[in-house]
Amino acid sequence: MQRLIRIIFLACCVRPLVSLLLGRCIKGREHLPVSGPAIIAANHNSHLDILYLIALMPLKALALLRPVAAADYFCSTPLTSWLSRTFLGIIPLERRRSSFHADPLAGPAAALEQGEIVIIFPEGSRGKPEELGQIKPGVAHLAKRFPAVPVVPVFMRNLGKSLPRGSFVLVPFCGKAAVAEPRCFSGDTKLFTAELAATMQQLEDQVDSVSS
Repeated sequence: MQRLIRIIFLACCVRPLVSLLLGRCIKGREHLPVSGPAIIAANHNSHLDILYLIALMPLKALALLRPVAAADYFCSTPLTSWLSRTFLGIIPLERRRSSFHADPLAGPAAALEQGEIVIIFPEGSRGKPEELGQIKPGVAHLAKRFPAVPVVPVFMRNLGKSLPRGSFVLVPFCGKAAVAEPRCFSGDTKLFTAELAATMQQLEDQVDSVSS
């Protein structure tokens, strides 16, 4: 029932509203996964990022989407936790380990084992508007556990202008996105992280050419 509620909400509310306010201009749409397991690694400038990515995805993939999001924000109260899990299907991520033995990737790993599509932001948190931050090794460590699972890099533009960090007023700008070809784990976490960072930089250079 929860999955059905999420599909209806994403298909009938999120996709039409995001398309109306921000548009859906994308290069490399054919690289987006339509089935799982898969990992989408995207830049992070705004709370709109999750909604925009959902709007870009094929309808058949909506039921599989599991965005990784900060537990201290999206699960700060029982109500926000229920709303975030039910309507967005988020995987809460504790940005501060509760113990030394806690596994921060347990949630995303479980989702991949169930054949779902995990959305993860390798910068770790929202950066400065329209700037790509440092790519952290979390995606590489997750990919190492699932070396056959494709990782799809995505770079989004203008969402940091529409709803930057600290703002609560949405200003409609035409959203743009560029998607790179999927790649699998290369066998070395440092190398994979460096390759992902280079690809994200290339996408950042390409995204401005996406027609609006």
